[in-house]
Amino acid sequence: MALSQHDLLRLLESLRSADGLELVREVAERLLQELIEAEATSRIGAEWGEHTEARTGWRNGHRDKTVTQGRFKVMVIV
Repeated sequence: MALSQHDLLRLLESLRSADGLELVREVAERLLQELIEAEATSRIGAEWGEHTEARTGWRNGHRDKTVTQGRFKVMVIV
């Protein structure tokens, strides 16, 4: 899944302004989010908001979840 221009600019700004720990958190958060989106697309068989004749339902809806590993806390949307 490719990042949009908006997401790339946001990530670049985070890389420029973040301290070491915050940088790791930002990168981990983005990586986890991309993996979650890819898995959801694979399992559901549709991109976000996609609707086709073969599929009667829409892919929509997310919820926030905080993942904690040691002293790191990362917010992802699942």
